[in-house]
This record gives sequence, structure tokens and C-alpha cells, in this order.
Amino acid sequence: MAESELILSDWCPGCGDFGILRAEESLLKELGTPLQNTVVVTGIGCSGKIGQFMNSPLSTVHTLHGRALAFATGIKVANPKLEVIVNMGDGDGLGIGAGHFVNAGRRNLDLAVILHDNGVYGLTKGQAAPTLKLNEKVKSMPRPNINGEVNPIMLALASGFTFVARAYSYDVNGTKEMIKAAIQHKGTAFVDVLQACPTYNDINTKEWYEKRIYKMTDIDPVVKDPSEVHQKIANAVLKAGEWEDKIPLGIFYKNETISNYGDRLSANIPNYMSYPPAEQQIERNGIPSTLIEKLVAPRRILME
Repeated sequence: MAESELILSDWCPGCGDFGILRAEESLLKELGTPLQNTVVVTGIGCSGKIGQFMNSPLSTVHTLHGRALAFATGIKVANPKLEVIVNMGDGDGLGIGAGHFVNAGRRNLDLAVILHDNGVYGLTKGQAAPTLKLNEKVKSMPRPNINGEVNPIMLALASGFTFVARAYSYDVNGTKEMIKAAIQHKGTAFVDVLQACPTYNDINTKEWYEKRIYKMTDIDPVVKDPSEVHQKIANAVLKAGEWEDKIPLGIFYKNETISNYGDRLSANIPNYMSYPPAEQQIERNGIPSTLIEKLVAPRRILME
């Protein structure tokens, strides 16, 4: 796409997604990673459109509802040389996609996972998303929310994410720095980006957040030795529990002492990094390199 080509967004005026878009575009320029080697994977929802609005030659994959992490896992495993960034909404990623979220933490694959967190399903007219608090009623709902809420930071810590952070989308520079740190982290990184939905969420507004958010300076989130893990997680959980009057921003937990999934695959497949699946030749002059008969023979025996 030409640099001068104009891309029009159909997000609502004031949507927090604009801040995340600007942060990601800015940090990709700063990192200097060839954009041809960068893939942005999105799910369904307002957040899922972010890849369509990026003015650059990077690859984007707009996937199924709740399945962004599953697609991203396949892309990264097939070609570990790619920089893979996942954008998903709180409903998309923590509702139908919650199982993929938990298992992404278990693997510790080198991914950056960005959660667009506004408490509602914005694309489908403002129903309660998993992060909306119990008994809260935003203007699009006829009655208060009857489900308990998910705390994204606590869930990420419990699932095994090795980098866990929170940003605020109207602070574009702060959001950029958090996502940049997530991309540079070696392992599965998660950034919960708080944002307002000016159309449907009249509780967690820009004004509401800015009376409460603050940048953490009272914990050291970095694990320097495996013996520190439990204490660092405990500290992070305590901070993650703050919400009503004070909402902390920053890095809650960072641990690079744990092997990532690429290292584990390399231990079992010695040439995995130098000859990953995406670069393997599967045919020569139209003839498959793998004998299909070997794959289907067991099935034929069973059928007989």
C-alpha cells in the first residue's frame, strides 16, 4: 500500500482504538523490523479492524471470533522468524477465546498479545463483555450485568504469560512503550489496554479513567532468578486487584528465565529454527515431496 494512500476508519469518534492504532504504527517504525516480516493477527469486533487501517506493507490476518490466538500460534510456529502481534477485544479474547488465551500462556510462544479492553461488545451494540463489572449497567443494556467479571491481569498471570502489563489508550506514547516492551520480550507477552467506548459504555469514560489511573513505581516486576517467581507474581496480583479508586498502569510481571516454545521445539527438532515448516519444500515440479500413500495407507487398512 502506498505511503500516501488515505485509509478511512469507521470507528466511532473518540474510540480508544485510535490510540492503539497510532501506538502500534509508531512503534513499528521505531523498532526497525522489516514490515514484510511482521504479521498483525486480529479477531472479530471493533478491535479486529485495526489491521485494515494500518498504512504499511505488513501482513494482516483477520480471523474468526475468539480464534486470533489460535491463528497467531500457527503462524509463529510455522515461521518463527516472523514478528507476530495479536490484537483482540475483551469479548473476543476473554469470552469465546478464553481457552486459547489460557493455553497461549502455557506455551510461552514469542507473541505480543494486545487486549482492547472497553467492557462492552462494541460491534454488536454494547452488550456486557467479560471485563464489565457485576451489577454495572451501561447505557446500551436494559438491565444490570448479571455475570461476574474477568480480571485480565490476574488471568494472564495464572495462565503463565511471562510478560504482563497494562496501558491506557488515550496515552498514546505510554501505550506505545508498553507494546514495544511486549514485542521485545522473549516469550508470550500480554498488554491490557484500557479504553473508553464513547458510544456504549457511559461508566468507564475517559474522564472516569483519568481520575483513577496512575503509573506504578512501587514494585519491581522483573524476575532475575527463578526463586523470585512466586513473590513477584504475588506482588503483581495485589496490584492487579486495585480498581475502584486507583488503577495501576505499567509492567506487572516480566520473566525471561522460562524457556519459550520455540526453544522447546528446537530441543526436539534440531533444524527447526534454520529450516522451519513455512520454508520447507512441499513439492517439486508439481509432484508432492511427501508420499501421500504413506499418510492414507493406515486409513485404508482400517476401512478394509
